[in-house]
Amino acid sequence: MSPSSYFEHVRDRFRENGNPDIAQMQMWYMRHQFDYFGLKMPQWMALTKEIHKKYGLPAGEDLKMLARLCFEDDRREMQYFALETVQKTLKEQPPEFIDFLEELILTKSWWDTVDWIAKLAGLHFRRFPEMIRPVTGRWMESGNMWLQRVSMIFQLMYKEKTDANLMFDYIRRLSGSKEFFIQKGAGWALRQYSKTAPDVVRDFVESAKLAALTKREGLKWLKKTGL
Repeated sequence: MSPSSYFEHVRDRFRENGNPDIAQMQMWYMRHQFDYFGLKMPQWMALTKEIHKKYGLPAGEDLKMLARLCFEDDRREMQYFALETVQKTLKEQPPEFIDFLEELILTKSWWDTVDWIAKLAGLHFRRFPEMIRPVTGRWMESGNMWLQRVSMIFQLMYKEKTDANLMFDYIRRLSGSKEFFIQKGAGWALRQYSKTAPDVVRDFVESAKLAALTKREGLKWLKKTGL
């Protein structure tokens, strides 16, 4: 099946199962930045699984073309389908696939897709750790807040394998940012790492000049647990 035919089938199946009332609520929640079919996550996940089982997973350039078509669509669930499809094929991708993930980060950027791609980037970097510093360093220098956010949060699942020095460096470099998603992302990265290294995070937060939101988010788990 060609990428365009695959895309059309997904779009039609999603449209058939959508709910306009739910779509209105979803659009309101996302500040009317995107249109929706009105599929909740369990629904579009079930449809995606059904489609993958029936038609298989595209590979190579077909995968990229399908994902691009989905990201061009006005309905947000199509972008979710693309990311779930990419995720299913991630273990097979070559090192340079990070460039395609970067392309997706920069396409219709908002927290829901960007944070998902950050997880995919983190998984990809685990396979190719030599790429971490050159790629994220370039992202940090780009001035794009979404690439910068990903640079801070791609290690969320790394636990004791987290490169804390790298994460702290990026957080410091962005500490003067007024962007909500930068401040929140920095706090999220610190909060997650505090579950692995509570004293290290506490010392960093106390010594670094951070935004109030970042400090509050970064210390939230420690305060909750009394550590």
